[in-house]
Amino acid sequence: MTRYEMLADDIARSIDTGVLRPGDRLPSVRQASASREISPSTVFQAYYLLEARGLIRARDRSGYYVTGTAPRLPPEPENLPQPTATAAALEISERVFDVLESTLRRDLVPLGSAFPSPLLFPLPRLAQVMASSVQKLDPWSSVDDLSPGNARLRRQIALRYLIDGLHVHTDDIVITNGALEALNLCLMAVTRPGDAVVVESPTFYTALQSLERIGLHAIEVQTHPREGIDLAALESALTRHRPKACWLMTNFQNPLGSLMPDHKKRDLVELLARHDVPLIEDDVYGELYFGSKRPTPAKAFDRHGLVMHCSSFSKCLAPGYRIGWAAPGRFARTVARHKLTTTLTTSAPAQAALAAYLEKGGYDRHLRHLRQALSAQQRDVMQAVARHFPPGTCATRPDGGYFLWIELPDGIDALDLHQRALSHGISIAPGRIFTSHPRFANCFRLNYGHPWDADIEQAIATLGKLATVGNRA
Repeated sequence: MTRYEMLADDIARSIDTGVLRPGDRLPSVRQASASREISPSTVFQAYYLLEARGLIRARDRSGYYVTGTAPRLPPEPENLPQPTATAAALEISERVFDVLESTLRRDLVPLGSAFPSPLLFPLPRLAQVMASSVQKLDPWSSVDDLSPGNARLRRQIALRYLIDGLHVHTDDIVITNGALEALNLCLMAVTRPGDAVVVESPTFYTALQSLERIGLHAIEVQTHPREGIDLAALESALTRHRPKACWLMTNFQNPLGSLMPDHKKRDLVELLARHDVPLIEDDVYGELYFGSKRPTPAKAFDRHGLVMHCSSFSKCLAPGYRIGWAAPGRFARTVARHKLTTTLTTSAPAQAALAAYLEKGGYDRHLRHLRQALSAQQRDVMQAVARHFPPGTCATRPDGGYFLWIELPDGIDALDLHQRALSHGISIAPGRIFTSHPRFANCFRLNYGHPWDADIEQAIATLGKLATVGNRA
């Protein structure tokens, strides 16, 4: 447990036991920092976490005040089933397609969706910028913006890295058609058919589909629901199977929402460097944090050019624009060449529009509003799960992103729950699509990235009833 989590838990206990009452003012950040001998940043993170839980609220120029007692939340899962450490050939795509094709209807409550609500993004403002930038588009951009991409946009991305303390040269960034292309290009740069790649367990189903398409084998490694991949299990897999790469999400992993602490990220990078294994870091949710600062990517600890950092604007700014990028370290030239021989380039108007938007400012203001919305939506959904789901249900408590991992009591089949939920106009993402092995049958991923309303409240209540009926059966 981190220092800010310990402080937040101490304050939450004081609220729960009545030591702190509604309306009481918390110590100022400076006072708490001095009395606890911790940094102001740590205090801010604790207060942000308590605010996300609905226990305190900030008042302008006045400080933080207690709002009430801790809401009832479902317990967190402690451990997940340990996967068999084998390099498995993959046959997952049909299973994934069967589930996903049934959840794309607009009339469904999208709790199984992989996307947040498009209403959370500044799409009208982006459209204005797009219209203006297209009129000014240099005709030669169709040539100049060939791989590695628009220079202005790459410069803005490099500045974002610099703000987070990473020095990534503009020339080492390759613009792609979304993060998925970036990840696939990185995968192609370091593997050949028949090679093995380490992934988390559970992992994002698209990672498994990508490995299957290229003819690679997956090594699923045990992953903690709060702190990410188990490094001891990873070291064992590296020694035993000698994989050619690792594809991991260190920040707000999909589907668990886990966030790897900085010291584990450092140890991860050092471990992979000793084995000379590249890390393909999928960091599409890193901007969606609820604390005081963006979580550090593993790339920040890279001293050997082995971390291939991939992200996009799809989850945090511009869904549908399909603009992502890779910062692939020592493999930048190889990735750029693969880009040239596959999709050649990325939409010049979309690149120019995002470059202009980032140059004009307003991105960080949008991100603050987005994070606040997602944090509040998470709280509402978690409280609804606690109210409506059967006893024994567990749920992760991510510090960012927009997914919860729900673990139902033993004996409830989430795939069956998925089928029955569809008949009630509700989608979920059953746990079996996040693994190549027969596990996570009683688990599912739940999306809280849509504004809380009566339809979502009713959908969660209905899911809880269906799960309770399934438990009795």
